[in-house]
Amino acid sequence: MSLDLALSNARSGLALVNRQLSQTADNVANAGTAGYTRKVVNGSALVAGSQGSGVRSLEVSRQVDSALLVRIDATRAGKAASDLRQDVLQGVELAHGDPNSATSLGDLIGTLRSKLIALRDSPSEPLKQSEVVSAAGDTVNRLHSLTNAVTTARQRAQDGLVDNIASLNQKLADIAALTTQIKANTASGQSVATLEDQRDAAVSEISGLMEVRAVRGNDGGITLIGRGGLVLPIDASGKSFSVANASVGPDAYYGAGGMLPGVMLNGVDVTSQLLGGEIGENIALRDKTLPGFQAEIDIAAGQLAQRFDAQGLTLFVGADGSSLPDMSLGYTTSGLLGFAGSIQVNPAITVDTSLVRDGTRDVADGENGATAFTANPAGGPESFTILLDRVLNYTFGRNVSDGVAQATFPTTGLGPAGDLTSKLSTASTIEDYAGLVTASQTAVRSQAASQSEEAGDLLTTLETTFSNKSGVDIDTEMAAMVTLQNAYAANARILSVAQSMYDSLFQAVR
Repeated sequence: MSLDLALSNARSGLALVNRQLSQTADNVANAGTAGYTRKVVNGSALVAGSQGSGVRSLEVSRQVDSALLVRIDATRAGKAASDLRQDVLQGVELAHGDPNSATSLGDLIGTLRSKLIALRDSPSEPLKQSEVVSAAGDTVNRLHSLTNAVTTARQRAQDGLVDNIASLNQKLADIAALTTQIKANTASGQSVATLEDQRDAAVSEISGLMEVRAVRGNDGGITLIGRGGLVLPIDASGKSFSVANASVGPDAYYGAGGMLPGVMLNGVDVTSQLLGGEIGENIALRDKTLPGFQAEIDIAAGQLAQRFDAQGLTLFVGADGSSLPDMSLGYTTSGLLGFAGSIQVNPAITVDTSLVRDGTRDVADGENGATAFTANPAGGPESFTILLDRVLNYTFGRNVSDGVAQATFPTTGLGPAGDLTSKLSTASTIEDYAGLVTASQTAVRSQAASQSEEAGDLLTTLETTFSNKSGVDIDTEMAAMVTLQNAYAANARILSVAQSMYDSLFQAVR
C-alpha cells in the first residue's frame, strides 16, 4: 500500500468519524424530543480493483421497527375512541342522577309509587295528593334532562366529526408535502431520516382520528389504509374529505331520507368505512349509541304514561296536553320518538290534584287488557281507593289485569331510522325497565373508562419498547462517543505516521 493511499484512507476514516460524532451529538441533543428516532451514519468500504481504498460515509439513516409502529398506531386509535366516548357520555351519566342520592329514573318512579301508597292510606288528604303530582313532576323532569343530555351529546359528536375531518385533511396535506420531499431525496440519494420522523408523527396524529395502517414504498412513498379498507388520499390540497354542519334533534338521523350528513371523499359517501379513532367513535355515537339511548328513554316514558292511562289515570300526556303514544305501533310511527322530551304531567291534574285519587277517565272492560273502571265522579266519596288499588297492583306490576301480562318493552325497530335494537328485554315492570336503562347506559361510559385505561397501559408499554429499540439512549450514545474518539485517534495516528514517513523520505533525497 502506498503512502498516498494510506493518507487517503486515513482521511476518509476521519471524515466518517467526524460525521458520526456530529450525528451522535445530534442524537444526544434530541434525546427528549417527541417523535425523534436514533440516527446513525454507517460507512461502506471502498475498493479499487482488489485494493482497499478507504471508507465512504453513507447518508444518515434511522433504526425503526415498522411493525411496532403499526401496533402503536392501532392502539392509539383505540385509546382515542375510548377517551372520546368517555368524555361525550359524561353528560348523559350525570343526567341519570347520582346513584347515591336515589334520583335516577327508576328511583323517581319508585318514589312516585311510594307517594301513591301513602295516598292510599289517606286518600282524602290534599297534601298527599299534591305529593303524588310533585313526584310525577320530578319523574318528568328527569326524562327531560335525559333527553336534553342525549341530544347535547349527539350534537357534540356531530360537531366533533366536522372538526375531525378538517384535522384529517390538514394531516393528509402535511403528509403529502413530506412525501414529496422524501421521494425527491430518495431519488437523489440524500438522507430522509428526519423527514420520515416528521411523517411518522403526522401518521400517528391521523391514527388518533381513525385507525390506519401505513405501508411504506421503496421510493419513499406511503399508502394509508383504514381499518375498513379505505385508502386515504395523500392529497396536498387538504380538501379530499368533507362533512357538512348540522343541527341534531331526536328525530335526526343519517341515511336515506335523513337530515344528518355523511362523510364524503371526493363526492362519494365513505361514512361506513371510517372506523376507529375519534372519527369512527363520533359516527358511532351520533348514529348508533346515542339514538339507542334516546329510544330506551322514550320507551320508558311511553310505557309509564300508557300503564297509568290503562288503569284510568292519565297522569302523563304529550306536548299537546292530551295525546299519548300508541304503543301498538312501531317506535317511529307511534309517537314515541322524542316523547321523553315532551312528556308532561296532565295539566288537568295539576289544576285538580284530587284526580290522582278519582281517576281521569272511564275504562271499558278489556281495553288494553285492563278490566272495567268508572272514575269517581265529582262529589263522590273522598275515601275512594279503587283507582289507587288498580294503579298500585297493575301500573307498577307485571300484569295489566289478573292473568293478562303487560305489553313487552320494544327492542327492535328503534332509533329515528328504525334500524336500531336494544338489549333491555328482561324487564317486565316499569321500575325494572327504568333501572335497566340507567344501569346499561351508565355502564357504557364505565366500560369506556376501563378500555381507555387498558389501551393507555398497552400504549405506554409499546411506546417504551419502541423507544428502547428506536429512541435515543444516552448511555449508548456516550459509549459510542468513546469508540468514535478511539477511532478518530487511530486515524489521526495513521496520518501522523504517514506524514512522518514522507518527511523522512524528503530529507533523504535532499
